[in-house]
Amino acid sequence: MSFLAPLFLIGAAAIAAPIIFHLIRRTSKEKTIFSSLMFLQPTPPRLTRRSRLENIFLLILRCLVLCLLALGFARPFLQRPLASDPAGQAKKMVVLLDTSASMRRENLWPQARAKAEEYLRSAGPADSVAISAFDQRIHPLLSFEQWSALALGQRVSAGLQQLGRTTPGWAGTHLGNALISAVEAIEDSSSRDPQSGARRQVVVITDLQEGARLDGLQGYEWPKGIEFVFETVKAKKTSNAGLQLVLEREETDLATPDGPPKIRVSNSPDSSREQFQVGWLPSGDAAFVGPALPVYVAPGDNRILQAPPVPAGLREQRLALIGDDQDFDNTLFVVPPRAEQIPVLFLGDDPRDYKQSLLYYVKRAFPQTKMQSVQIIARTNNATITAADVSTVQLAIVDESIGEDLLKITRQLLDQGKTIVFPMRSVQGVQVLSKIIGAGAIGVEEASPSTYAMLEQIDFQSPLFAPFDDPRFNDFTKIHFWKHRRLETNNLPRAKILARFDKGGPAVLQVPVEKGTLLVLTSGWQPEDSQLALSSKFVPMLYALLQQSGSIKARRSQYLVGDSVPVGGPAGGESVSIQPPQGTPIALNGADRFTDTALPGVYASTSPQNPLRFAVNIPPEESKTAPLAMEELQRLGLPLKPPVIDPVRQLEQKKHLQNVELEARQKLWKWLIVAALVVLMLETWAAGWVTRRATVPTGATV
Repeated sequence: MSFLAPLFLIGAAAIAAPIIFHLIRRTSKEKTIFSSLMFLQPTPPRLTRRSRLENIFLLILRCLVLCLLALGFARPFLQRPLASDPAGQAKKMVVLLDTSASMRRENLWPQARAKAEEYLRSAGPADSVAISAFDQRIHPLLSFEQWSALALGQRVSAGLQQLGRTTPGWAGTHLGNALISAVEAIEDSSSRDPQSGARRQVVVITDLQEGARLDGLQGYEWPKGIEFVFETVKAKKTSNAGLQLVLEREETDLATPDGPPKIRVSNSPDSSREQFQVGWLPSGDAAFVGPALPVYVAPGDNRILQAPPVPAGLREQRLALIGDDQDFDNTLFVVPPRAEQIPVLFLGDDPRDYKQSLLYYVKRAFPQTKMQSVQIIARTNNATITAADVSTVQLAIVDESIGEDLLKITRQLLDQGKTIVFPMRSVQGVQVLSKIIGAGAIGVEEASPSTYAMLEQIDFQSPLFAPFDDPRFNDFTKIHFWKHRRLETNNLPRAKILARFDKGGPAVLQVPVEKGTLLVLTSGWQPEDSQLALSSKFVPMLYALLQQSGSIKARRSQYLVGDSVPVGGPAGGESVSIQPPQGTPIALNGADRFTDTALPGVYASTSPQNPLRFAVNIPPEESKTAPLAMEELQRLGLPLKPPVIDPVRQLEQKKHLQNVELEARQKLWKWLIVAALVVLMLETWAAGWVTRRATVPTGATV
């Protein structure tokens, strides 16, 4: 028998007090009735030295009542064996190990690996375990299939070996992608090898910094029966400041191409430091070159400022931040932007400086920016066209005044898959159009609108008009066309009309010719024919043509770890390689994109014909090292497991709850109270009988 409140049993010991007092009490002998005592001197009564108990049965009854009451208040119950713990059942577990750049902080990685090894060693023979590292992407280390294929004695050692080979990298943290991938791995394994009653668990070992991306978690339907356990590791020093580059708008004019860049210095909310210094460092050196810039940033704040002037002769531009406890994000690599040269070929004898010409407005439509420098290459019928003019351009504008030589160049460009724009300034241009396409006679006539014509039925899905797909920009009613040609499309094979005039007839046609694309405009953009060149739609349309032709390669000089960098294909069968900050050059093998940006630093191409130099830095989100609140994950619907408590304490709590349930079900205290009442009634009767017997005179009959 057990008790919920055993302290009440101390009350049962109180029955010894009256017994002890009764035993040590000294009582006089029997009294004898005598006559008057007035003539006798008083003498003290003679006491006996021995004490003896009288009415033992009555004393036992009273003591029994006290014992029964004490037992009742102690709430006794009959103990039963504890139910088996479900923790011993088989588990299907995925261990996610954070290997992002923020895990490079002091002592975080040894903590994380120790926790992962602890979970591996706790796996039982019936458990299935998979291990994956994650940063911006998921990196499987040991799958469920590989775990099952190994012998029982080799599973843990194989997992420990994989953990020993893993180190944190420099990429960002995509926690949402990692969680969803782990759940999908468990679901896929459960569907192929179901285990009835197996616990499904995802263990995430991470620093859980607030810079982690949670994309995809909102609204995700989590399968039932999967629980998440977060084992967070913490650094001893919480201060952290980060250094990031502020990228300006690409279309901004570059006034000072060699000027210092803009930087951002951010400080974590729990930081204990506020004073920092920023300066330029040469490769492999720890001392600043030139003056350092003092920076004050309050905890939880960030500051944008101009970097110190770049020292002369510094080959590798590397900014550094000092005064911080954590240095993993204190280095910033900078490569000055280099404007990409984009050639556009103009063929024809169109007047050069006349404001009614097509070329006049094309030259003024492309301003030079930090990222792009569009060069208009004008070639007349008498000019010599080099092979470089044909090979480098992707877009050409052909006037109807071209001769036979320029006509051959136009056909050559189309054969090579280039884009040709052909505006018809008169009905005579249809003859040049038929020669370019290689078709028969094409019907055309000059339209004579009474006032002006406007565009309608515009195909906003085409690349030419795609920039105006938004309702805020798709109003073309303010562009008036004074002259246009009505072109028949019967002899234009596979022609697609992109826009029409409201007066009838196509305005813009797209005709595939060989491997290239021919865009035919039945009206010019100069003011003599229309208001197109003077409208706000003209420049976006020309840039859309550059984008459609592939002239804009979107080449930048600053990237983040894990980004894919467009490098362009090799020229003339040349073998191109990229030299990373460390290690040997990486061959592209004909690929037009470089994806091995795993290290921060400066990358350079080994090709003199295709020079390329770009910098790779740590994602700025990794500098946000303040802890992420678990409430944020709960808000996104993540089924988190309750906090893990000590196993001994957990067992004691479970045992106590079972005892309370047993006592409430058995209710033995009620029977003890009833028994106490019965004994109390018996004691009352016995006490009355003893009292009556003591008061009856000698010789009387009771």
